[in-house]
Amino acid sequence: MMALPLVVGVDGSDGSLQAIDWAVDEALLRRIPLRLVYASLWERYEGVRPAVGRERPSEQVMADNIVGTAAERVRRHGPDLEVSTEVVPAEAVSALLAEGMHASAVVTGSRGRGELKGALLGSVSLAVAARADCPVIVVRGDKPALSGSHQRVLLGVGDPDTSGEAVRFAFEEAETRACELDVVRAWRCPEYEIMGVAALADTGHEHQERASALIDTLTADAVTAHPGVQMRRATIEGPARKVLVARSAAADLVVVGARHRSGHFGLQLGRVTHTLLQHAACPVAVVPQTA
Repeated sequence: MMALPLVVGVDGSDGSLQAIDWAVDEALLRRIPLRLVYASLWERYEGVRPAVGRERPSEQVMADNIVGTAAERVRRHGPDLEVSTEVVPAEAVSALLAEGMHASAVVTGSRGRGELKGALLGSVSLAVAARADCPVIVVRGDKPALSGSHQRVLLGVGDPDTSGEAVRFAFEEAETRACELDVVRAWRCPEYEIMGVAALADTGHEHQERASALIDTLTADAVTAHPGVQMRRATIEGPARKVLVARSAAADLVVVGARHRSGHFGLQLGRVTHTLLQHAACPVAVVPQTA
């Protein structure tokens, strides 16, 4: 069975170039093909190429230049990597969602060409992460993280109905990278449970024990399937979004899960994932939980 490709959304922006470089390393590690996709609504509206002898429209020249330059960049970084390109006649989100149906994952930059200057996260990246049926990796962060220098994958353990596929994905990434897996569950005591210092200590211990038990339950199968992965577990008091953003500073990839919203098209990302997509110090993988 042919391996599904790693799809990268390209548009010529600095963010997409960063995504290409990261995706090359990822595809080489996974030993899977790379597919570069540029979405151009001009292709849909204008249709066929101009007749021989007529000057090509600037939009078509730009599209060809973008995918050509992207492919050449891939060949320089990974000369042995199988790569294909496609200019898709659709808007960017629709194109990447469609490509994601036949991909191992979709990779995007944190911001694309034409996004508002100063915006923390581009609208295309957010929409794809919120609606794709496959894992979506939004490439962001500092140089050590982008180069894999930390040798650590960070897994944020959420509720059981969002975390199964994310756990599997994180263990596979850690095994592929031959690096440590940092598994974190944040917990907090509701205010109504705090009745005093002694009560606070007892209640906090209970919540910590529950968090630890949840990690054990959700990772049991993956630990058996990936015995070579060195897993470090942590239960930390505090808001999950702040805990994971802080720990992302020492990670090469942070993995979180998301579930489909009942009766709605798309995923329920939540505040934790939104915060990571905008503030994490490393690339963020959003992994949808299948029904």
